Amino acid sequence: MFRFFENLVDPYCDYTEVDRPPTRIWPFMMSYTHPFRTVFWWTGVLSVVVAAVEIWLIYYMGRLIDLLTGEPAQVLSEHGLELALVAFFIVFLRPLLHMVDVALLNNAILPNFGTLIRWRAHKHVLRQPVGWFESDFAGRIASRIVQTPPAAGEVVFQVFDAISYSLAYMIGAAILLMAADGRLIIPLLIWFVLYGALTRWTVANVGPASQAASDARSTVTGRVVDSYTNIHSVKMFAHHDHELSYAKEAIENTRRTFQVEMRIFTIMDLALVVLNGLLIVGVVGWAIYLWAIGEASVGVVAAATALTLRLNAMTGWIMWALTSFFRELGVVSEGMQTIAQPIDLVDAEGAKPLALRKGGIEIRDLSHHYGRDSGGLDRINLTIKPGEKIGLIGRSGAGKSTLVKLLLRFYDAETGQILIDGQDISAVSQDSLRRSIGMVQQDSALLHRSVRANILYGRPDATEEEMIAAAKQAEAHDFILDLVDMDGNTGYDAHVGERGVKLSGGQRQRVTLARVILKDAPILLLDEATSALDSEVEAAIQDTLYGMMQGKTVVAIAHRLSTIAQMDRILVMDRGRIVEQGSHAELLDHQGLYAEFWAHQSGGFLSTADAE
Repeated sequence: MFRFFENLVDPYCDYTEVDRPPTRIWPFMMSYTHPFRTVFWWTGVLSVVVAAVEIWLIYYMGRLIDLLTGEPAQVLSEHGLELALVAFFIVFLRPLLHMVDVALLNNAILPNFGTLIRWRAHKHVLRQPVGWFESDFAGRIASRIVQTPPAAGEVVFQVFDAISYSLAYMIGAAILLMAADGRLIIPLLIWFVLYGALTRWTVANVGPASQAASDARSTVTGRVVDSYTNIHSVKMFAHHDHELSYAKEAIENTRRTFQVEMRIFTIMDLALVVLNGLLIVGVVGWAIYLWAIGEASVGVVAAATALTLRLNAMTGWIMWALTSFFRELGVVSEGMQTIAQPIDLVDAEGAKPLALRKGGIEIRDLSHHYGRDSGGLDRINLTIKPGEKIGLIGRSGAGKSTLVKLLLRFYDAETGQILIDGQDISAVSQDSLRRSIGMVQQDSALLHRSVRANILYGRPDATEEEMIAAAKQAEAHDFILDLVDMDGNTGYDAHVGERGVKLSGGQRQRVTLARVILKDAPILLLDEATSALDSEVEAAIQDTLYGMMQGKTVVAIAHRLSTIAQMDRILVMDRGRIVEQGSHAELLDHQGLYAEFWAHQSGGFLSTADAE
């Protein structure tokens, strides 16, 4: 039975992805509801039916009391079948209706709706460009992805479990009292107006308060995760107290915002008790008065009493449901600041895969200043022949990393073009572009997975033998065999920790090299590929790198100039421009900036005054 309801909606069904999701709360929520429309309709109908049954039971209790004022034998003779049918309905049919209603809500909607939002939100966020992630806390992004789906699920739950049910119940209560005696509805209507005013005040205040509290919680998560992610720096600089103060500031702000939210609920509770007292006295007192003057039966008094006591019990639940509804809407609204962010770096309409034939790169009038007036690149023109090996050097901020990021299309260039084999990279699909480029970075961060998973990230369909061969080429196989993690996994199955923290810098770099070797892309970008290696391992790896370069187009950033001295051509960048280019010997003879860098080297590095 459970599986039937759980499989009514597939949260992973196909859908049309959009680059610019709705930025208003209800269109945003509605964009996720299409697979649930039929289920939502039936759940809404059953919610109203269940409320109507509850009202009918109260009505029938009053009728039963009136029937029992007669002779027992006569009552059983005339109404025995009726009583039996009512009993059958209460024992068998009412639980069946309730079961289907609850199963639709708890088993068909709640698990699948949250899953659908979490899946699609994560898919959308993964499509964001690198620069988008660089401008926010990873912890805060993750927190919003985690918090928003259950909050959206709670919104849907309250719509069907509380709001639609309570509306149907209150309308049914008014109809019941009118049927008994029209005058009984007067105190109920007055209470409705006052209750509506209290609800409106509560909702108006809870929404902003809950959004502020949710944002404060996300900030706490971002700061705490930032500390944990950079725990080596925290320990190395002995900044334990500083990190505590940094977190405490956000934690205290969370406490203050939560206090504001709870004050609203306290006021609401007090006002609700007073209103419910007026409801009970007004409706029951009026019913007793009508009975006293002979215009209402005992059954009417009993039904009115039962109804008001039921409403008294429900009003707190309804108010909490409504405030929970709007509080969770606040959480969803806060999450939308991440999930509904537009994706600006997208594939061109009709973009085709990059047809890489030889690997030639042409850069035309390329400028990119990250939206500022300076920095980045300034009118770069460059042609790299297929298979040519280019070395790239320059001071910090010269534009080297910007050039590499633009080659990968992590950003769209502000002006100019980059062409690979004559194809503008902005007109081909991003995935095909990046599959054609292998890159080894100075920051060799790894995924918090096994060594095997990290190496196979370069080419997931590679065989075990190909993976091990790549590890051996990167001088990583021997140390990998000695690895053991906390769970007892060994060798290639050992997990490397977050960002590869359980490995040394040199070990991480060698695993990264193995990954790129396995990828075997025709264009190779190296950003200080051997910076984390000791001299002995670097000497062995250099031969591997030169082997990797054979037949590939290579762009290598280096501060250790000896690592690029054998390149076909070396480019010297300064202030976003290419100021010198040529072979190692030609640049030394030129006696320019490159010769100055070479003269200042100590142990193969640029001096701190000249290098990044």
